[in-house]
Amino acid sequence: MFMVSIFTILLYRIYESWNKENNVVESTPLYETSKTSYEVEELNEENELNIIEEVTNTVVGISKIKDVGDTIFLSDGATSIGLGTGIIISENGYILTNAHVSGEKGETCYVTLEDGRNFNSNVVWSDTDIDLAIVKISATSLKYAELGDSDSIKLGERVYAIGNPIGFEFQRTVTAGVISAIDRSIKIDEDNKSSYMEDLIQTDATINPGSSGGPLINVDGQVLGINTVKITSAESIGFAVPINIIKPIINKILENENFETASLGIFAYDKNVLPYLDKDLKLQNGIYVADVRYGSAASNAGLQKKDIILKIDNLELEKMSDLREYIYSKNPGDNVTLSVKRGSVQMDLNIALGKK
Repeated sequence: MFMVSIFTILLYRIYESWNKENNVVESTPLYETSKTSYEVEELNEENELNIIEEVTNTVVGISKIKDVGDTIFLSDGATSIGLGTGIIISENGYILTNAHVSGEKGETCYVTLEDGRNFNSNVVWSDTDIDLAIVKISATSLKYAELGDSDSIKLGERVYAIGNPIGFEFQRTVTAGVISAIDRSIKIDEDNKSSYMEDLIQTDATINPGSSGGPLINVDGQVLGINTVKITSAESIGFAVPINIIKPIINKILENENFETASLGIFAYDKNVLPYLDKDLKLQNGIYVADVRYGSAASNAGLQKKDIILKIDNLELEKMSDLREYIYSKNPGDNVTLSVKRGSVQMDLNIALGKK
C-alpha cells in the first residue's frame, strides 16, 4: 500500500513537470478538494436560518384594540384583546391574517410592524368560512413574503410556524415541525354552535392562540399556509389553511385593489366532513349540498339540498377547497356550469354567480 502511494506521488510530480515544460495551465487541479457532507449540511442550515430570519421581518402583530396600556402580555391576551399575527404579502401594505383576528370586512384593526411602526388598518376582505382575511395599511416599500404551492407539500416535509404566541413581548416566535397530514377536516364547537373546517394542513409545529394568522413556511421561506386553529385537548396538533385557496383573491386585490366575492349561495361539504353530519352518508367524490340559501344563485338555478356537485365547468371536485378556489377565481355575474347528481339522475345546471 505504501509503495503504491509513493508511485502515485512520483507519477503526479512527473505530470506536473511535463505541464510546466509545455506551458500547460490547468483550470481544474488533478485532485480537487470537495466539501464534506458535514460542511455542506452546515452551509444548508446556515442558508435556511437566514431565509427564516428574512421571513420573520415580514410578520406583523395585529390587535383589535389600539391601546391596552403598558403591556398586552396577558394570560388571555389572544382572546380578550384579539391579539394575533399577520404576514405582509405586498410592498404596498396588504397583509394576510385570520378572519377571527382582524374582524369582518370594513372593520378596523391595528398593526405593528417588525420595525416598531404602528398603523390603523382596514379589513378589505374577510371570510369566516375559511377564517382568512386581508387587511391594508398605508405603507410602501415593505418587505413581503413569497407564497408557495400548498398543493405540492409532502408528508414529513420540514416546516416552520411564525407568530406572536402570547404577546408582542414574544413576537415572531419560530417553532419547527413537519407536515403531519393534509386534507384534514375538524369540527369546532363554540358559542353553542358547531362548524367545520376542511382541507387543512396538519403540523406538529407549536401553534398558540396568538400565533393565529401567522405563516407556516417551508425551508425555502415560502408560505404554505396560514395558521388558524389548535386542538387544545391534544399536544402538538396545529392546523393551517392552505395558501392556494386564497391565491385567486390575493391576485385580484393586488391587481385591482378591490374584490367582490362570487358566491353560489350553498352550504356544502366534502367526504371528509360527512361522517360528522351523518355516518350513513357515503360519498366517493364530489361535494354534498347540505343546504341552499333561498334566493341565491344556486337556488334560482334549481340546485337542491342533498344534491351532489360532481364538477364545476370542467373541474372535477374532490374537496371543498377545489370548489372554493375555483369560485374565488370568478366574479359576481360570471356563468358556471355545475354537473349535479340527484339520486340516480345526473344533470347540468347553468348558474350566474351571485355576490357574497
